[in-house]
Amino acid sequence: MKKKKHEVFPHFSVEVLRQKYLECECPRERTHWHIIWFLADTTHPRTPREVAEIVGRTPDCVRKLLKSYNAQGEAAIQDKRKNNGGKRFLDETQQAALEVALSVSPADGGLWTGPKVAAWISETLQRPVSDVSGWKYLKRLGWTLQTPRPHHQAAATVDEQQTFRKNEKSG
Repeated sequence: MKKKKHEVFPHFSVEVLRQKYLECECPRERTHWHIIWFLADTTHPRTPREVAEIVGRTPDCVRKLLKSYNAQGEAAIQDKRKNNGGKRFLDETQQAALEVALSVSPADGGLWTGPKVAAWISETLQRPVSDVSGWKYLKRLGWTLQTPRPHHQAAATVDEQQTFRKNEKSG
């Protein structure tokens, strides 16, 4: 059976592809550079199936990446999941204002919660924001759930504790 030739467009030389593979810090992009480098290396010609076995991907995945690389060049290598999230509600100034607000007790007392932060954000932006978004901002700013530790039902009263301390000192 005749092997189908898989041409790699010369966006970069084989040596540059190797260098990009070695220097890349993002694991997904590094694997993509590895695939393209192996396919472009004519001193050791490899089929997409052979490259897929080496890097732990499917032959179809390798062929799709090659097709994208030939069409888009370096843009096809990028991990497109990086900037996949939605835009944040608060800009840096508003987020700093939220941090200041979190440094004091909320208006109704108690502790800051996701719904309370969402209400603060809603008031700031003049539009509704979900309670989940409030919680996410709390987490993003390094806050954790702060609840008092529950008392055991059989715990000693304050008077009993002081009596115990007095007896401990005298004994």
